[in-house]
Amino acid sequence: MNGSTEHPQHETSLHDALQAHVRESGSDPVGAYLVGLADDALRVARRRQRLARAGVGVVAAAAVAAAWVAVAGGATPGAHVVQPAAGGGTGKAAPVSLLPVTSAMEHACTHGNGGYTVHATATQPAFCVHADRARGMTDVRVTSAKAEKSTIDGTWQVEVTLGPADRSRFAALTGSIAAAPAPRNEVAIVIDGKLWGRPSVTSSITGGRFEIVGAYVGDLTGTTAHDLADRLDPAG
Repeated sequence: MNGSTEHPQHETSLHDALQAHVRESGSDPVGAYLVGLADDALRVARRRQRLARAGVGVVAAAAVAAAWVAVAGGATPGAHVVQPAAGGGTGKAAPVSLLPVTSAMEHACTHGNGGYTVHATATQPAFCVHADRARGMTDVRVTSAKAEKSTIDGTWQVEVTLGPADRSRFAALTGSIAAAPAPRNEVAIVIDGKLWGRPSVTSSITGGRFEIVGAYVGDLTGTTAHDLADRLDPAG
């Protein structure tokens, strides 16, 4: 065949399919838009036939194929369609910071002092908790989080699991503060700038799991525990 008239079979099939789409949909502007793209792609393909023989792909044909897939899925031409990550989940889970506590004073924090306020309850006073971000773990993305009731006292909690790399870091962090006097043997669990717990540790935690119970044990309800787990779990 002559290089000026030959074009790949798959481009011809795509062009014919788009033409059929327009005939079936009448004056559908989306179909007309796609046929215009197909015509442009075929013109480019003819001009680039010699390059295609040398192994150079035709980009225009791929662009038309992508536009056809978008319309078949109900999208608008030109719209950016994002597919879910492999394995499910949105990949947009809220990050967690795990910080060694440096002090805890029995009063609310003053504005701008860098502390985290634990608000008073009917039975507990307010606290201002300071933590060391430089020594802690920041912006940690957990591998899983689930809400459940404690088998000990029936209170709600969120069980969090860390990935292998963060598991090692958490073991080192908890091991480094385990022998310190209270409150410097506590870990501040911070999510979106809010303190969700400050458990004390007596030895290195090597299993990569910890529980969030709230600033005070019993703070979480079934609703708040499930909401928090959904925010943290990448598969949520």
